[in-house]
Amino acid sequence: MDKFYYKRRKSSVVHIGNTPMGEDNPIRIQSMTNTSTLDTKESVRQCIRIIEAGGEYVRLTAQGVREATNLENIRKGLRKAGYQTPLIADIHFNPKAAEAAAAMVEKVRINPGNFADPAKTFQTAEYTDEEYSIEIEKIRERFIPFLKICKEHGTAIRIGVNHGSLSDRIMSRYGDTPYGMVESCMEFLLICVAENFNDVVISIKASNPSVMVGTVRLLVMQMDEENMNFPIHLGVTEAGDGEDGRIKSAVGIGALLQEGIGDTIRVSLSEDPEAEIPVARALVEIIAEKEKFPIIPHKACPFFDPVRPQRRHTTSVGNIGGENVPVVISDRSATGDYSVDKELLPDYLYIGKQKTLPKDIPAIVDYSVYTAKKNTFPLFWTYAKKEWLACDAPVQFLATSFGKLNNGLLNDLRSKPQTVILLYSPDGNIYEQKAFIHTLLNEDMRNPVILWQTYAKADAENFQLRAATDCGAFFIDKLTDGLMLSPHQDACSFGILQASGSRISKTEYISCPSCGRTLFDLQTTIKKVKAATAHLKGLKIAIMGCIVNGPGEMADADYGYVGAGAGKVSLYKGKTCVLKNIPEENAVEELLKIIKSK
Repeated sequence: MDKFYYKRRKSSVVHIGNTPMGEDNPIRIQSMTNTSTLDTKESVRQCIRIIEAGGEYVRLTAQGVREATNLENIRKGLRKAGYQTPLIADIHFNPKAAEAAAAMVEKVRINPGNFADPAKTFQTAEYTDEEYSIEIEKIRERFIPFLKICKEHGTAIRIGVNHGSLSDRIMSRYGDTPYGMVESCMEFLLICVAENFNDVVISIKASNPSVMVGTVRLLVMQMDEENMNFPIHLGVTEAGDGEDGRIKSAVGIGALLQEGIGDTIRVSLSEDPEAEIPVARALVEIIAEKEKFPIIPHKACPFFDPVRPQRRHTTSVGNIGGENVPVVISDRSATGDYSVDKELLPDYLYIGKQKTLPKDIPAIVDYSVYTAKKNTFPLFWTYAKKEWLACDAPVQFLATSFGKLNNGLLNDLRSKPQTVILLYSPDGNIYEQKAFIHTLLNEDMRNPVILWQTYAKADAENFQLRAATDCGAFFIDKLTDGLMLSPHQDACSFGILQASGSRISKTEYISCPSCGRTLFDLQTTIKKVKAATAHLKGLKIAIMGCIVNGPGEMADADYGYVGAGAGKVSLYKGKTCVLKNIPEENAVEELLKIIKSK
């Protein structure tokens, strides 16, 4: 977390069929089917689509022993068709299903929140240390027989913690915190170590990228203290669909990959499973490019907290910095086109040397053509030091980079507190930009910083993934006060700020990626809910296919729409169920009534 270059974390190797993970193996890509695991033919077909798209592992849900047992038939069908890709069983609530699956597939995912603890009730109870120890012993009694079966069959496991399904026991002692999520994982991981079971992968997921990133960082720190180096599976759960789902996933996964953390990834989109694979592959390729950047010998700020970062203290310059939300600057310097989306209105337009000013949006202009007109602000470059220091505009911008940083520049910035730094890297080196900001932290410099990233021509999706991967961590870590992307993609800028929790500009949807547990047509339902609620700016609405993570993830949402049975839906306000088992055809209308009744 404190190094200013890319180096992948060294993890142990985990044997998963013919596709090992960790150590020097490449970052593996995976997805999950959404067919019924009892439907052998359709499950095989969907597995093949995932594999042919580039998936290196395929996960299938196994709600019960019947589904777990049928994994053998799916595996045989794939092998008969010539596919050797390892299969992973996904287990919730049912240790017997986990034990059955361990004999059928190459890896089993279990959730510590519901493997041995009772079903979640959101009830708080006080545990004495002795009572708590008794509960841990119950976990051992339930977990060790499963490990023995895995050893017998050479089956790997994933300890998969979900923010939305922490047990009541963990919540009672640690609360809804990164420390609770890590403790939930470590309870099981320590048993694995004691039993000399090493084919273990770990994941800690949340629908909130900031929570997910901070918690995985904490997990790595905890494992380092315990001298553990198990590989890590990365994902932002319930990321959603379309542009929002891709940006949200890239913000969370990208922030950790750029720190060298991550041995396998799954991009959880509410779309067809095979659509996840190209997105995941693109993220891995984007991170691989970071290897070209040199090591920057630099000192990280000792007060920076990577688990629960606090916003960098800055001077308020106009509406930038201080307590203001991060701003969006839209780069129109090359085009002179000032048309904007009124629903996503940028705070400033950077117009360069354009002489025509926009009518209703503040403009940033190059100093050489600047005149002190209303809502017009100058941008200086470091080579124009004399002109910058002589300027008395109450809001002014300085474009600079790490290569320009020296004591002279720091002293000049101290003398010009009304200067906003527009921070770029000539090579697109995000580690240089981080080092620059950590210098400001170490020197207690209060000038606001706008992150400026420039990308060569690329299709819209690749641009979004690159920008979200590069920029997300800066906002998760609360280091910057705004964003400018060149060429401009205002929706992407606002999407990055929203995904990092920095600025809410539209309705946010927490929607699961669908699996064999899903109880309705998820993609159609998401479209219906979005069409009815997209105008409700600032609300978080969860759309969940089943109850596994539904109520838990909805603790972070304002309202929830959860599959309760065939053709039935339950509606939530926060984590309280308001309507149970209503007909699916009435659910969107009833959800709107609940929202309006607030």
